[in-house]
Amino acid sequence: MKLYIGNLSFQTTEGALEEAFSQYGTVTETLLIMDKMTQRSRGFGFVTMSSAEEGHRAIEGWNGKQLDGRTLTVNEAKPREDRPQRRDFGGDRGDRGERRGGGGFRPRH
Repeated sequence: MKLYIGNLSFQTTEGALEEAFSQYGTVTETLLIMDKMTQRSRGFGFVTMSSAEEGHRAIEGWNGKQLDGRTLTVNEAKPREDRPQRRDFGGDRGDRGERRGGGGFRPRH
């Protein structure tokens, strides 16, 4: 069972998260979500427990409790929704209507 862990301290590590949740069962995976630009934690992550029973125990045990000075939000992770594809407003235009020239004043004749 995959759990969403919110309101994490920026100092919390994956190892600390695994250690904290392992008291409720076997942790099969931990994942802290990191900001791509700063490589700093975004303050949330996921812990996967080996069974639904262990996951429910971990939710009861950690939701609303403090870890590293922060009160955690812990619940069952929802499947990631498909997001609409982002529009590209710049960068490499490839063959999509490349503009050439431009700039400067052109008098009408």
